[in-house]
Amino acid sequence: MTDPTSEFVERAPVTVEERHPRSNRRHLVVLAIGVLAGALALGILWGIRARSAASTTLRQTTAAAAIAPVNVVSPQKGAPTLEIRLPGTTQAFTDAPIFARTSGYVKAWHFDIGAHVKQGTLLAEIETPEVDQQLQQARADLATAQANLRQAQITADRWWALLQSDSVSKQETDQAMSALSAMKATVDSNVANVRRLEQLQGFEKIYAPFDGVITARNVDIGVLINAGSTTTSGRELFHMAAIHTLRVFVAVPEIYSRAALPGTSATITLDEFPGRSFHGTLARTANAIDLTSRTLNVEVDVDNLRGELLPGAYAFVHLGLPAQVATVTVPATTLLFRAEGLQVAVVRNGQAQLVPVTIGRDYGATVEIRSGLEPTDQVIVSPSDSLTSGTRVRITNAQPAAR
Repeated sequence: MTDPTSEFVERAPVTVEERHPRSNRRHLVVLAIGVLAGALALGILWGIRARSAASTTLRQTTAAAAIAPVNVVSPQKGAPTLEIRLPGTTQAFTDAPIFARTSGYVKAWHFDIGAHVKQGTLLAEIETPEVDQQLQQARADLATAQANLRQAQITADRWWALLQSDSVSKQETDQAMSALSAMKATVDSNVANVRRLEQLQGFEKIYAPFDGVITARNVDIGVLINAGSTTTSGRELFHMAAIHTLRVFVAVPEIYSRAALPGTSATITLDEFPGRSFHGTLARTANAIDLTSRTLNVEVDVDNLRGELLPGAYAFVHLGLPAQVATVTVPATTLLFRAEGLQVAVVRNGQAQLVPVTIGRDYGATVEIRSGLEPTDQVIVSPSDSLTSGTRVRITNAQPAAR
């Protein structure tokens, strides 16, 4: 028989998990789903933020790319004076061909080319036999006229005395007085003819008209010379040049004509004198612009007491002229050649503006701007051909200081 107390066997205590196993699993599932949802939310949030940052970066990059980067320079102030270099040719201060004033044969010449002579120096002698004979005849005619004049004077005096006693008529006396007047005129005519021939005879000797050098001799002993000049049948005997002072004529461009004033200092250089220069002075100007070349003819005088410079040499004249307008210089790479004319691009308020300019001198790497720019402007270097006014630009280089 079974013990009734055996039904009450001692058992271990039961836990909560054992009592509710399904509920615990449900909580774990919910917790896992929550974790996954949170991670997913964080991932989505991070992706949104990343896309937003990328979009912002893209917009910034696009905006930055839309602003053209440029390099700028400041125009340099022009000098208060400017030097222009002009070609010219040295010329003798006085240059003259020497012709004979009488016809004859060359008897002798005393100086050749290159000789330095003083004013009044005898250069050559001409034999004039015809003039000599004409002079002798003129002197004889003068002596005859003078003898006739004396006879007419005696006759007139005699008739005048007879008229006082009414021994002759007044008409006869007047005829005698008229004959006397005619003989006086004849004597005067013969005296003038003698003087003319004496002067022609004096032209047998050729003298230097001024101090200078003989640059040409075109005669020799025995050559027949005709009186006259190149416009007639005359032949040039000598050519002389005064070289103690030389003239250099240069053509100053019209744009500098107002600054080319007499008294301005000048420097003359020649290729045959490397490293040397000669001082000159602007002596005079033509005071008129040449219609063909649009230049002002200017004469520069150069002292040449030592005779180093020769007439006809090719020279360069350097003129320091005061600037008539305030100018600036910019690199040649800043220029824009457009249909509207010559322009440069400047930066104003972060935008490019095209400005028309007027250029002066071209120095090669730089050019002179006479109008259109100020020293405070920011000029774009090497602007794009497609650049237009209003284009946004960004300066990428340090601003050079204007001089």
